[in-house]
Amino acid sequence: MVGTRDILPWLLAPPAEFRAAAKAIEAADTLDLAAVRRLAATAMDIDQLRRFAKLAATLADPLAKAGFTPVKLGLVGSHTLDYVPDALCGTAPRHGLVVTTVRADYGQVVQAVLDPASPLATANCDAVLVSLDPQILGLARVRLDDGAAAAAVDGAIAQMQTLRDGIRNVIGAVPVFQTIPLPSDPLFGGLDARLPGSPRAMIENFNRRLMQDVVGSGDLIVDIAFAAAQFGLDRWHDPRGWHNAKLPFSLDVAPLHADHVCRVLAALKGKARKCLVLDLDNTLWGGVIGDDGLEGIKLGQGNAMGEAFLAIQNLALDLRSRGVILAVCSKNEDANARLPFRGHHDMVLKEEHIAAFVANWTDKPTNLRNIAATLNIGTDALVFLDDNPAEREIVRRELPEVAVPEVGDDPSLYPGLLARAGYFEAIAFADEDRARADMYQANAARLEASASITNIDDYLDSLDMVMTVRPFDAQGRSRIAQLINKSNQFNLTTRRYSEADVGAFEADPAKFTMQIRLTDTFGDNGMIAVIIFDKGAQLWSCDSWLMSCRVLGRRVEEAVLAIVAKAAKAAGATALAGTYIPTPKNGLVEKHFEKLGFAKAGEGDDGATLWTLDLASYEAPAFPMVIEDLTGESAPAVTA
Repeated sequence: MVGTRDILPWLLAPPAEFRAAAKAIEAADTLDLAAVRRLAATAMDIDQLRRFAKLAATLADPLAKAGFTPVKLGLVGSHTLDYVPDALCGTAPRHGLVVTTVRADYGQVVQAVLDPASPLATANCDAVLVSLDPQILGLARVRLDDGAAAAAVDGAIAQMQTLRDGIRNVIGAVPVFQTIPLPSDPLFGGLDARLPGSPRAMIENFNRRLMQDVVGSGDLIVDIAFAAAQFGLDRWHDPRGWHNAKLPFSLDVAPLHADHVCRVLAALKGKARKCLVLDLDNTLWGGVIGDDGLEGIKLGQGNAMGEAFLAIQNLALDLRSRGVILAVCSKNEDANARLPFRGHHDMVLKEEHIAAFVANWTDKPTNLRNIAATLNIGTDALVFLDDNPAEREIVRRELPEVAVPEVGDDPSLYPGLLARAGYFEAIAFADEDRARADMYQANAARLEASASITNIDDYLDSLDMVMTVRPFDAQGRSRIAQLINKSNQFNLTTRRYSEADVGAFEADPAKFTMQIRLTDTFGDNGMIAVIIFDKGAQLWSCDSWLMSCRVLGRRVEEAVLAIVAKAAKAAGATALAGTYIPTPKNGLVEKHFEKLGFAKAGEGDDGATLWTLDLASYEAPAFPMVIEDLTGESAPAVTA
């Protein structure tokens, strides 16, 4: 029996009185969100996940109101899936989700996906997880005849393409595919990899083609093959479980499988973490800089400990290169804390890589809140790496929404634990992601610059802003979908659309769409707003209006309105309509339409408010920016 802490070593063990802790949460008169988060962030075994799944189902509504994202997930498989719903639903809150599942009947994979009257097709699923095994795909037995191996893989890929098309077109959901773990028992020994007809070679070929030929834009893939290889194929596979109950892997690893699936779903819904916050002493280098001095700390080539800390820094730098923001939170004198960044020859991380540098004697939960505020992100977007168990514990207690990996006391293990935890799971990667860390860092510089200017108009003028507006297009599609699914604070309706939906909007003449970028003297802010209006003959209605909080206070929203109003007037419309649908995170835009001059027109369900703007009386003001309007639907561009 493998312990769950061995499977998910970055998590704490569940409390000894787990069932009592769950009962206490369930019995409370009001939602104890901190207690839910703390229990969710433990390495639960399959029985504990089953109990926690029941708790999550009981608390589904209050959790959703507290900011957890609901996901309805369809499950289709060629093997036993009885244990999967509990594992997924119990794991989901760890990743900011509330998952409910709809399971197809055993073995009814094609029927469930292609029949428009099937329970799966009528359940209004957000996504469908496809779980197939080598046996059903024809990849489990050796094929040594000429062309037989290629034909087998072609057939398996054709099956997956059929399922993809069905999930997209019949069910209207996002397909979630899984790669297939390699067999643990070789047929030819080391020669397996070179013979196209060995099960290992066919499965490797299938996995590669699944990623390249089947999984399209907006689809998801969970790399279970890699997870199994990381964990160990001998421990992943369970021949007895397969023959007795058609279990595709050992029940012991069900929590790991569920974690990998949930982290991908979380990335789809914009729940992946954004920022790695680093302690310094004995985390980025060995020793205490204030006591040991620059020459006394351990860092760099030449000794095992120094190389271990160098590996941590290299991972942090690699994460930054793919868009993860880096910050420092250290109990230290600021001048001492910066010494290695400025003067140690083996220091890979430099001050210019750090978006928020906080070194003082204030408690770390307070400093983490300040870091999040400086970066304009939520504390639930933070991952905190600290060698000190006492500091980890106080952060977990005070800020349970912050991810705090349990790294132990061996720095050589820190990079692997941090990487395997999946905090920064990605489902796409674009130029925008590559530049994200620089964008947040530049925004911190803007805040610092604004501190020396007391007049807001002078500050905005000093930024030399250029706002570029385009309709949705194929080039921006992935980033648009990413923003739609992860923007929570400046989001008027918080409607979520897939990449396929965004593609459909591009071609829909009844939609007015805008993707907006902003540059200034500090650099490119990237895509900072996504707007969708439904065009009516007399009334244009706002479907979605979301913006990056990085550009709050720059009058971008006023400029957006000017462009929409101009396009609507040109099309003959007389009014604009908007809806604000409140969520736990979007309170800052409650008065958005009111501030823009809309009149309140009524109230809807769940506290929603309705607003209208008479275009005959609307006049656009001057703006502190150059506006390049490339929507093609309005009069010449509004400029500063």
